[in-house]
Amino acid sequence: MPLVTVDSILNTDNPLIRLHRNDNVVIARVSVSAGATIEFENHEIVISSSVAAGHKVAVSDISQGSAVFKYGENIGTASADIHVGDLVHVHNLDFDLSGRKFEFATTLNDLSDIPLLPEQTFQGYPRADGRVGTRNYVAIIAASNCSAYAVQQVEAAFQNESFGNSGIDGVVCFPHADGCGQVEGRDMQILRRTLDGVGNHPNVAAAVMVGLGCETNQISYYTRSEDASDTRTSQRGLTLQESGGTRRAVQDSIKAVWELIDEIGDIERVDCPASKLVAALECGGSDGFSGVTSNPAVGYFSDLLVKQGGTVCLAETPEICGAEHLLTRRAANKSVGDELLRMVDWYQNYIASFPDAPTVGCDIEPGNKAGGLTNIVEKSLGAVAKAGTSNLMAVYDYAERIDQAGFVFMNTPGYDPPSVTGMAAGGCNVCFFTTGRGSCFGFPTVPVIKVASNSKTGSHMEEDMDIDAGVISDGKGTVEEVGAAMYGFALEVASGRKTFSESMGHREFVTWRQGPVL
Repeated sequence: MPLVTVDSILNTDNPLIRLHRNDNVVIARVSVSAGATIEFENHEIVISSSVAAGHKVAVSDISQGSAVFKYGENIGTASADIHVGDLVHVHNLDFDLSGRKFEFATTLNDLSDIPLLPEQTFQGYPRADGRVGTRNYVAIIAASNCSAYAVQQVEAAFQNESFGNSGIDGVVCFPHADGCGQVEGRDMQILRRTLDGVGNHPNVAAAVMVGLGCETNQISYYTRSEDASDTRTSQRGLTLQESGGTRRAVQDSIKAVWELIDEIGDIERVDCPASKLVAALECGGSDGFSGVTSNPAVGYFSDLLVKQGGTVCLAETPEICGAEHLLTRRAANKSVGDELLRMVDWYQNYIASFPDAPTVGCDIEPGNKAGGLTNIVEKSLGAVAKAGTSNLMAVYDYAERIDQAGFVFMNTPGYDPPSVTGMAAGGCNVCFFTTGRGSCFGFPTVPVIKVASNSKTGSHMEEDMDIDAGVISDGKGTVEEVGAAMYGFALEVASGRKTFSESMGHREFVTWRQGPVL
């Protein structure tokens, strides 16, 4: 599926938007009243019932059992006869994910149609392992929930500290609910990868790991070696039991922070190539405009960054269900495509292991449906647009270190906090987060750029939305124009400009526990 080019098909004098010439449904750009007569593509359409903005209207008769097309893709079958002017939604549209066929590496793209921008840089923090930070924090990480309170107290002790000329942006804590009551296995592996990833991160200059002392997740796992060639973040580790309780452990941690700051010395931002950006791509609270405005615009940003040698990471495995076939066609080779499908199959089996799970292992939220999305296929087709059109180069499991440039995918849940946490742990140093209904989210050490899919949300939540992509459906900007503006904004944020989520103090760090609690 190519990026949606709304500017070429948008008539701002008309309330309907056709996304693909083969579509038999169109999108309501604005709310339309029942009984309204609309001139659309040289035909008159009488709207049979009121249609909210972002919802679908049939522009041809669709008999029961026939396919419904949006983006030029099959998003389900009519569960009843649908007539021109009818609202198409959950009441008359079914879908089935079975029987889909996959091709591999059949639509590879060298991005020859994407401009290679003049060499552009951002002011970042080069690290010993070759990665570059967009922020410069000291992280205080809880090994388990037993030390979560203590790490919060350590952060509080530095709340009003300026850190002089050290270049330190702040001290941030990572409390969580896991680390004990868990068996050694996948859950513990994921937790350790996650905590190791947020501590040994390009946006973190140094880290202190704080444990209770007897938990399953021992701090010894994170100990930095004494080998001079070890390029991991400078770290310290201590436990409440060894220090003599909460108060003394907090004091020891504060002392460790100052020692680490003295050890690493003053750090200044320097010119770094845009190729060092690793952008997490997330969407939450999606609506009918997400796949039309914000996601395609982020997709154009993604192509621009990949063309510069940078990296973008798509995630949310349950939210590519129904669009996997588009990604396997873009896989660099069959092994990459097979790995993507393996992750999807794993997720379907994972969901099926819970007796109260939906019969289809990928579902959408009530807010998505209220915003005009009918099923996961429709949502996924719009969601994958965030990754642009470049080749899929690698697939990673949750929180694995991202070491491949270009467009990559990570297996994460659709729930935003653990999804972004996984990509952050993988090394993403900036995040684009699109939303239609409105979502308020941030991460402790990674700047999150919030993008509104429609101007109503962009205006209503103006203190949370950094970019309003609704200008595209309003006819005031194109996908390419907004995507290029996103690229420039990303460089500014990477150079230190604060996003609204940072200014608000949003810090939604959530680990992903999949298994039982003992």
